[in-house]
Amino acid sequence: MADKKKLVMIGNGMAGVRALEHLLKLAPDLYEITIFGAEPYPNYNRIMLSSVLAGGTELKDIVINDWDWYSENRIALHVGHTVSRIDTEARMVYSDQGAEAVYDTLIMATGSRPFMLPLPGADKEGVIGFRDIADCETMFEASRSYKNAVVIGGGLLGLEAARGLLNLGMNVSVVHISPNLMNRQLDEPASKMLQKELEAQGMKFLLRKQSELIYGKKRVKGLRFTDGSEVEADLIVMAVGIKPNVSLAKSAGLAVGRGIVVNDYMETNVPNVYAVGECAEHRGIAYGLVAPLYDQGAVLAKRLAGVDTAGYEGSMTSTKLKVSGVDVFSAGQYEETPGTRALRYQDELEGVYKKIVIENDRLVGAVLFGDTSDGASLFSIMKKGESIKGKEKELLLGFAPGGAAASPASRLESMADDEIVCGCNGVSKGAIKDAIETKGCATVGEIKACNKATGSCGGCKPLVEGLLSLYAGERAGEAVKEGICGCTSLDRDEIVAGLRRLEPATIKEAMLALDWKQPEGCTKCRPSLNYYMGMLWPERYKDEKESRFTNERYHANIQKDGTYSVVPRIYGGVTTPSELKKIAEVAEKYDVPLVKFTGGQRLDLFGVKKEDLPGMWEDLDMPSGHAYGKMLRTVKTCVGNTFCRFGTQDAIGMGIRLEKEFERMNAPAKVKFAVSGCPRNCAEATIKDYGIVAIDGGWELHVGGNGGVHVRATDLLCVVKTEDEVVEWGGAFLQYYRENATWGERTSVWVERVGLDAIKAALDDPAERKALHGRMKTALSYIKDPWKEIIEDKELRKNFEALAVPAPLN
Repeated sequence: MADKKKLVMIGNGMAGVRALEHLLKLAPDLYEITIFGAEPYPNYNRIMLSSVLAGGTELKDIVINDWDWYSENRIALHVGHTVSRIDTEARMVYSDQGAEAVYDTLIMATGSRPFMLPLPGADKEGVIGFRDIADCETMFEASRSYKNAVVIGGGLLGLEAARGLLNLGMNVSVVHISPNLMNRQLDEPASKMLQKELEAQGMKFLLRKQSELIYGKKRVKGLRFTDGSEVEADLIVMAVGIKPNVSLAKSAGLAVGRGIVVNDYMETNVPNVYAVGECAEHRGIAYGLVAPLYDQGAVLAKRLAGVDTAGYEGSMTSTKLKVSGVDVFSAGQYEETPGTRALRYQDELEGVYKKIVIENDRLVGAVLFGDTSDGASLFSIMKKGESIKGKEKELLLGFAPGGAAASPASRLESMADDEIVCGCNGVSKGAIKDAIETKGCATVGEIKACNKATGSCGGCKPLVEGLLSLYAGERAGEAVKEGICGCTSLDRDEIVAGLRRLEPATIKEAMLALDWKQPEGCTKCRPSLNYYMGMLWPERYKDEKESRFTNERYHANIQKDGTYSVVPRIYGGVTTPSELKKIAEVAEKYDVPLVKFTGGQRLDLFGVKKEDLPGMWEDLDMPSGHAYGKMLRTVKTCVGNTFCRFGTQDAIGMGIRLEKEFERMNAPAKVKFAVSGCPRNCAEATIKDYGIVAIDGGWELHVGGNGGVHVRATDLLCVVKTEDEVVEWGGAFLQYYRENATWGERTSVWVERVGLDAIKAALDDPAERKALHGRMKTALSYIKDPWKEIIEDKELRKNFEALAVPAPLN
């Protein structure tokens, strides 16, 4: 790690993280990377917030790079941290939460913020922008208590916010200063068609209105206009534009215009400081669309990786989105000016409008409404600047006058392979064709997993669907055989069989041997392969820590604010005064804000900083309770016959024995035990993966329970007489589960899938039962206490300590 350059990025948004994705592919070992993000979330697709608001998408579905991506790439991520100061002389970055980082290279990716009209009353409760997840949550909350919403701004963002608020059941009025909606992308005919469609959906429009003030007491009650008219409002959303976030850059001495001024290689006026995305101003332009920002990121990544590259020369922009269920495309110069001419086609019945603008026999602009299938080809012709003389009407209509209309398939087939279909992610028609014909993709989802087409704004989805139909034929969209993820069509049994046959030594070898579509895999298949290989060959397979989830690598549970919770193991829920005292002293030493008793009879220490984890585990000197892993979590017990007058067996002793026996066990999913000392079942053993209930002269063994979202009562496996039998049957059952369940499958689901009779048949034979238990003990013998690695692994510990103590300058 010492020879790596230190790269710090301020901002955790789409443009900056996309640049890092490129950089990690080009030079994966060149930089030690730290990211500061003001929001308490991993990198997510801001473009899809409107889909979340409209109800078609959940917040988790718009995450581009989850927590594990940062962990796998050894990126130190500070979420919920706003950088407050940059010292460009000392090359230091400081956050409002007290974090510091030294850099050799600094990337400013601070993005933009919504422009809030400086109206009297704009600071009232219920007046917001529409820029991030917090804004969406505010709208969700408002819709539960209030009815009237006003959106200021009739552009693309405002209309998407209005559509979402309609879906939330609010009465929505859109205020726009222009007489035409989306006046920066659409001409008057297209705008009027859009307005008519949206009015039919329930939106109201107040056009040619200039806002004067927002009235109300603590919370907004309405909006008054300069003409004296008013509209009631319980919620006002301002969607009138964005402003690059430049205040931090300005205070650090960077040249600032509208945005942070950069050259063609995204370099600022300060050495080793770069800017990318909506905060950057290139040749006088600050872009707000994702495609140009991704182009900037690609150039920056090559520059930082030392790869020769042409500079960024600016972008011709296009807008192709589905606005409230209506397809809209706009690119280039959409209004006629002296020296240009326009051709139009309008069909009110079908709701289709097309317009192209021509200058010197070259296509310089286009507007499409209702039918945007030709958008990509028109945009490609615009960017190439080729002559269209004699082809004007064909381009407008999609076929030569007097001839038959070209079918959608023939139009797609005539597209050049290098034409960009997904502008957001730079995916060409040829790349999509290759994904379908060479890599076997048969659905839009598979193509997205392969090359990210449709993965951002989604505007290219109709084109991708057309190419699927063209090149996949009968395979297109069919219920293809589902693999464990989009990287492979193999299911669990086929993967395990292939691993047994080929015996690869590493995950990379396994993916190569099993013809993985994505050579690096993903956060679903890598952990599953890691588990399957460890289950098959515990004696020789080396666990790949980089293929484990963040929580499992750090031995703590990440929380929504970026801090962690630590759960030491308390066997059977039984502790001592000295152990409690030690936990309390550690909690005080590390300023733990919350200590909570869990439902599994343990103590959970919340709010722990990542850099404090090694020291905390060392000071606790207790095994981890594995509250984060696909392992044995807890063994809940009642006091049994030790104290209770109803107890028939020693539930505490049995619980502690089971927990110590299986505490290091890796499993397909989390596993929970419970031991009740009598049929009163105070430990709730009948909703656990393995539940033991004491009866007179023996123990009932229950399996397959779940007390979570999908509650399932256990099935009675058998009745045994001795504690040794409880352990043996438990080991055999868990090993059979380990060897046959799909990674991620809880015992409750697995038992229902394979059937209790099949499980009993496998365990009834004493010889087979002993063999299964023997394989479990063998596996456990090769697993060291994994929580100790955070203390003993010097490189891992250095990574944590670097978060708290700035490293010296090289």
